[in-house]
Amino acid sequence: MADEFIKGLGIFTGAGLGWLVLAGWYRTPGFESTRQLVSPVSPDPASADMFNLLAIGLMDTLLWFAILGPLAFWVILPAVRQARKAMNERQA
Repeated sequence: MADEFIKGLGIFTGAGLGWLVLAGWYRTPGFESTRQLVSPVSPDPASADMFNLLAIGLMDTLLWFAILGPLAFWVILPAVRQARKAMNERQA
């Protein structure tokens, strides 16, 4: 049980840090702005070069990985194990 917790925490912190770094670069117009990390992407994706497009795609991927990764380790896997254990007890 502790290994699932640390895996979920590692995913959450690693992906969250990656998202924060990329969102700081691409979604913060300036330090004086009150809309940091929630502004639209600063280089327009239609006119961005390949590396900016990769970073913008990675930013969205890391956000969803930071949300769904811990959910899988903290909620879904323990629920599946409990359901499997309950089914084995019913069959016995």
